[in-house]
Amino acid sequence: MKFAGRYLLTAPRMRVWEALNDTATLQACIPGCTRIEFVSDSALEAEIGVDFGPIHLSFSGNLALSDIIVAERYTLSGKGHGGWLGGVRGSADVGIADHPEGTVLAFTAEGALDSAIGGMGTALVGRSAQSVIDRFFERFAGAIGATSRPLPAS
Repeated sequence: MKFAGRYLLTAPRMRVWEALNDTATLQACIPGCTRIEFVSDSALEAEIGVDFGPIHLSFSGNLALSDIIVAERYTLSGKGHGGWLGGVRGSADVGIADHPEGTVLAFTAEGALDSAIGGMGTALVGRSAQSVIDRFFERFAGAIGATSRPLPAS
C-alpha cells in the first residue's frame, strides 16, 4: 500500500520539526498510541492500537529515523507485531518546507501487511490507514497551536 500527502500547517517550520521529534506530542496525536519513546538518538519503540473496520489490533514495534536533515526531512521506517495476526512494516519519507502561511509538511509512505492481516483486504486496511493519517494531522496541528489543511499533490 502506498500513501502520500501534503498539509499546510500554520506554524513556523522549526516548531513543526520540534513537534515531529517530541514523543509526548506524537503520543497525543497518533490515534491509538499508548506508548512511544526514544531508545536511542534515532530509534523508537511504540505501542499502537488500530481499528481495521470491525477488528481492533494492538501493535508493538520498533521505528528508526534515517537520512535526517534537521528542520528539513527524515525517513521513518519500522515494523510492528500484532500477535497471532502477524504484523506490518513500512517506511515514510517526511519533509517540511517554509510557506508564506507557515510550513508545508509532505510525506510519501509505503506499507505492507503480513499473514492474517493481509487477509482482511487491502481496501479495508487502506481506508483505515487513511483515516488514521487524517486524524493525526488534525491532532498534530491542534497540539502545536496551528491549523492544518490538505494541499493538492505537487
